Amino acid sequence: MTVFHDRRLPEAATPVGYAALIEAYRLAVPVPRTLAAIGPRHRVYERDGWRIYTPRHAPCVDLEGQLTFALKYEGLDLLVLKTLFRTIGPEPIEAIVRATPTGSYARRLWFLYEWLLGVQLDLPSAKKKAYVPVVDPAQQWATTGVPSSRHRVRNNLPGTPAFCPMVFVTDQLRAFHEANLAARARAVIADVPADLLSRTAAFLLLKDSKSSFAIEGEHPSQRRIDRWGRAIAEAGRRLIDLEELLRLQRIVIGDARFVRLGLRQEGGFVGEHDRETRTPLPDHISARAEDLSALMHGLIAFDRTVAELDPVIAAAMLAFGFVYIHPFEDGNGRLHRYLIHHVLAERGFNPPGMVFPVSAAILDRIHDYRVVLESYSARLLPLIEWEPTEAHNVRVLNDTADCYRFFDATPHAAFLYECVQRTIEVDLPAESAFLRNYDAFRVHVLEIVDMPERTLDLLFRFLHQNQGVLSKRARDGEFANLTPDEIARVEASYREIFRPRSAA
Repeated sequence: MTVFHDRRLPEAATPVGYAALIEAYRLAVPVPRTLAAIGPRHRVYERDGWRIYTPRHAPCVDLEGQLTFALKYEGLDLLVLKTLFRTIGPEPIEAIVRATPTGSYARRLWFLYEWLLGVQLDLPSAKKKAYVPVVDPAQQWATTGVPSSRHRVRNNLPGTPAFCPMVFVTDQLRAFHEANLAARARAVIADVPADLLSRTAAFLLLKDSKSSFAIEGEHPSQRRIDRWGRAIAEAGRRLIDLEELLRLQRIVIGDARFVRLGLRQEGGFVGEHDRETRTPLPDHISARAEDLSALMHGLIAFDRTVAELDPVIAAAMLAFGFVYIHPFEDGNGRLHRYLIHHVLAERGFNPPGMVFPVSAAILDRIHDYRVVLESYSARLLPLIEWEPTEAHNVRVLNDTADCYRFFDATPHAAFLYECVQRTIEVDLPAESAFLRNYDAFRVHVLEIVDMPERTLDLLFRFLHQNQGVLSKRARDGEFANLTPDEIARVEASYREIFRPRSAA
């Protein structure tokens, strides 16, 4: 085999683990981001979405061998496992457990079967044996967990069967976690005077609110921007439940005369329409309306069960899970980003009263943001069977609920951490420094000439737009009363205070 589900192998190799199971049982699931295969070389390497293992890693080619390889080397893909369990039924898993009742992989499979499907296998409780974690914490982010005496495992999954994305442990995410960005943020503002810090927080809040609308291509009134900013400022103070999300949707939408508030009652998609026929051209298809209640209850339960998880990683899992479900007709994107603020604030990641302008960082990296969203939606889309409706919407024909419960959120967590890092290391100190410089500029100008605050701010804006030089239009217009000497001194003050760091 040289090609597996449109993914070319980098050399002659045999797919194993999840790839082998997907092929053997014709599982209709999104293909994992990284697949495993056994190659002829005696070194392990990664290329083109494959991790190629050596001949000594080759598993037995039966069901138990492939499942054991997957759990040992590939971590948990809950969607693949649940789909497989539904396909093969209970007997093969019962046979694996009976053959090796004390085996750690057998006990993990046993637990996962019952946990994912909500049924009990025809097996007696496990004999006393050391507890093993369901999630290998060296592979994927997990909680401390609670013991399951029936299986002699510790359930350290970061969610519930109703909603449980997974994130792989990577060098990048481990470095972010160990960097303790929350402490770094507190250090950045430690020497900022209280009044200046308050103004910095207000500017960053406004910046985030504006950016969140801009990401959606909207240009709302200042009143709507301010109203949404006030809602963001309160993130983390209330528990997230469906009523709270509906309250936030009403704030986001504002004028709801042309939008039905609440959970969708029909299909939904993200994309365009054919210009002539109005046929939907989806880039992403949202969860079915009939699945929304259960999915949202799962998402809400997840928010209340991940207190141990890294806050940024938990925020990525929750927020991107929400946006894939897309439960509302409108407002999903802004609520998705609100959930990021909610988790960070609730967990005390950001300093009190401070909102990191994550939306501004996302807006500056909008292409990367879309790539991250497509890292899952593009793999999911081909598996969704749908037809257009008379209203030019989509009607999903197959059962897709589990696709929104279980997904690999590793790219999403990495992207969000990059955005949070930027807000802490760039936006927060830059905004604080700007306000400090503006205050110094204000003092200098008032020593040269007395003018109202509004006029002084206009003077600053003219200088800022023209790189520290007052334009002829401004000299002849609003500031015609300034003398040449006053203009020269004001310009010199601006250039001295706002000069680039490299010139310092």
